Amino acid sequence: MRFQPTAEQRQFARSLDAMLTACDTPSAARSWAAGDRAPGRAIWSRVAGAGVFALAVPERYEGTGTLPVELAVAFVELGRHAVPGPLVETVAAAALLTRLAETGDAAAAKRLLPRLASGKDMATLAVTAVGPYAVDPDAADLLLVAEPARGDAPARARRGPAPSGDAVLRAAPGHGPLRVSNDPVRGRARPAPGGEVLAEGAQVAGAVAHAVGIAALATAAQSLGVGLALLDRTVAYVRQRTQFGVPVGSFQAVKHRLADTLLALEFARPLLYGAALTGARADIAAAKVTAGEAAYAAARTALQLHGAVGYTEELDLSLWLRKARPLRDAWGTPSWCRAQVLA
Repeated sequence: MRFQPTAEQRQFARSLDAMLTACDTPSAARSWAAGDRAPGRAIWSRVAGAGVFALAVPERYEGTGTLPVELAVAFVELGRHAVPGPLVETVAAAALLTRLAETGDAAAAKRLLPRLASGKDMATLAVTAVGPYAVDPDAADLLLVAEPARGDAPARARRGPAPSGDAVLRAAPGHGPLRVSNDPVRGRARPAPGGEVLAEGAQVAGAVAHAVGIAALATAAQSLGVGLALLDRTVAYVRQRTQFGVPVGSFQAVKHRLADTLLALEFARPLLYGAALTGARADIAAAKVTAGEAAYAAARTALQLHGAVGYTEELDLSLWLRKARPLRDAWGTPSWCRAQVLA
């Protein structure tokens, strides 16, 4: 089994890196957090034009086919550049609609998937078995909610689901007030009740389980990208910051801390691509917990080695620092992922 990207996949990553570097994503992320969506939507259109969202959509719905390895490669770069918006949720929504179409319920897929693949619509997805909140619902054109079919069934946030029984997929008409998040670029709110029912039945539960797996895989890739960005910025900082007349990066304790961070991130990389190849729940869970913990450790290392300046909002480092913890817990907490691996 090959765990390294091919030459074409590496070139795809390089092209995304060059495009996003030219987009000044930190400024767009700050504008997004302040409520100005225009710069982020412009980057979203360029990401869609590069074919990222089409990687989760079959060709018959104007996508490039469901290509999870390429999707993982792309989301590593999106994480490295702190691209704002419900990126994971859009591809998860596309995966859900695609799986429904494969089971014969294709009406919603025909209407919505081409717009998701092209980037015309930005989608977000709330799965009540994971948690009650949707990411960036105020910015999304489409707010999907997957919940138990029985209206009186309690929605318990297990933070890592295995949906079973009948379920309902609906397009919510709106959302409640935005909730303050650890990451100001990542807004959350409860979807409003009601709206158009797109599908209902046991096939919806199966499609939701598949979509949650894709969301966990994309989040793992995004976490890896966040961790790599934190490491790169920290290495650059300790090379130029001096103490006692020498760069602090020359101190052995600093070298050891950075080496541990690099090892953790590089250990997560083959797990990520292996999970993308197999698509197995346990493999995705292993990749998710490993990448999430590695990114969180990279954030702690970056904060410690930057010193007091690392706590400042003005430093772009904060955009990545504040992503590591929410991404670690999104679409499957570490405890849930470990339980899936052990099971």
